[in-house]
This record gives sequence, structure tokens and C-alpha cells, in this order.
Amino acid sequence: MLAIVLALASAIGYGGSDFAAGLASRSAPVIQITLLASAVSALIVAAALPFAASPAPSAAALAWGFGAGLGGTLGAFALYLGFRYAAFSVTAPISAVASAGFSVLAGLLYGERPTALALTGIVLALPAIVGVSASAASESDARDREAAATAAHGRPAAGAVLGLIAGAFFALMFIGLDRAGSGSGLWPVAACIAGELVAALAAALATRSVRLPGTRSRLLAAITGLASAAATILFFFATHQGFLAVTAVLTSLYPAVTIMLARVMLGERLTALRLAGLGLAGVCVSLIAVGGAG
Repeated sequence: MLAIVLALASAIGYGGSDFAAGLASRSAPVIQITLLASAVSALIVAAALPFAASPAPSAAALAWGFGAGLGGTLGAFALYLGFRYAAFSVTAPISAVASAGFSVLAGLLYGERPTALALTGIVLALPAIVGVSASAASESDARDREAAATAAHGRPAAGAVLGLIAGAFFALMFIGLDRAGSGSGLWPVAACIAGELVAALAAALATRSVRLPGTRSRLLAAITGLASAAATILFFFATHQGFLAVTAVLTSLYPAVTIMLARVMLGERLTALRLAGLGLAGVCVSLIAVGGAG
């Protein structure tokens, strides 16, 4: 049960992080937001490290953590690029379901065997992720829909492929944090954040975007980094309390948090598809809770 609670708390963190990043990106370049958020995440994890770090982390744990960080940032960049070629409602659901699906497959290959009820919840979670992801992206902003539909003369196939690539990279983040093990304290998380920072800095240098955004975007980027760091720490602990196949799927429900925040803070309406996705998400969480996390 602890794994379920931690995974859901991680989903809240990632959902809040995405909401803040989305608001920030309306008035500042995505790379600037990503770089500043990664720097804030690094400070948060560095502050937490002395309280939950082993004296001598293994090289394998650090390598898995660093690879997880690279996967997270590269996945985000692939997702953003996919938005340029296809509608959000094409790319976002594919990336979310792919990250959950690849993580479940990895967990099964590593020998995890969830109960029948938990497996049913996992299966139901995939269409739930589609519902909350597609609805949150496709109806949030009419101008974004129009831009996505006309960008690059409309290339939905490219957007779908990039969504799949993004999902694979996000799954790498989940798998890496899981495989890093729990014997090295928070060092794998620190390595993960370092990987994110390296990737973001490289992108910023390549595009000559190494500068601070405006005041409001700066604050939102800081919130993004804080929420993301908390979510990563929570997922790291969750995945070592239960199956990766369960914790990754529950964490992948984070778009539900984003759309609820959009509803409360921006007044976005809850469509039938959104309500169906949220309801199905609740059912899958209940089944996993009853069936056990591992």
C-alpha cells in the first residue's frame, strides 16, 4: 500500500510540475524553462541528499540514475518536438501510454508478477491515461490546436513516432530509477537530476538560450523544478516498495492532476472524455490497491 501512496503522490508532483511548466512556456522558451527547472531540482535534491544518502554509492546505481535523467529530459524534448508536427491529442497520449507500457513490459521481463486484480488495474490504466492525456492537450488552447494542425504541413505520423520515442525515454527514466536499487540512498536521484541538468544545459548552449526568463516565468520554472524533484524522489522510493509495473503506471496518471489544476485555476471545463478518463483512473487505482502493489 505504501508503494501505491508514494506513486500517486509522485503523479501529483509531476502533474503539478507540468501545469506550472505549461504556464511558464506561454511567455518564455521551453529550453530556458527546462534549464532553470533542472537547476532548481538539483538544489532541492542536493539539500535532501545528506538526510538519505549512503556513504558509498555503487557505480552501477549512479549510472542507472544518470541514464534515467538523460531519458527524462530527452523524452521531454521529443514530446515538445512532436507537438510541432501533430496535434497534442495525437502525441501526448502515445507518449504517456508508451512510457507506462514499456515500464510494465520491463517489470514483467525482470520477473515481476502482479496479482490478477493488479494486472486488471494496469490494463484499465492505459485507456485512462489516453483519456486524461488527449483531453487535457487537445482542448486546452484553440491556438495551440491550430498551430499543431498546421505545423510542418500537418504530419501526424511524425508526431506519433516522436510520441512513441518520448514514451520510450520516459520509460527509461522509470526503469533506471528502479534498477538503481535502494542501497545507495538518494544518490541515484542526484545522478538522475545531474543527467537532466546536463541534457538541458547542452540544449541551451546549442540554441544559445542560456539566460533567465522573465520574472513570472522564472517563478513558475522554480515551482516546476521543486515539484519535479519531489515527484522523482517519491517515485524512487515507490518503485522500491512495489512492482515497477504498478508504480510506473500509477505515476503515469499524472495528466489527471494537470487537468484538475487547469479546471480549478484556469476554469477549463471537464468534458465527457475527461470525466470518463478520471473515472477509469479511479477504478484502476482501486483495483491495484486491492490487488496489491507487489
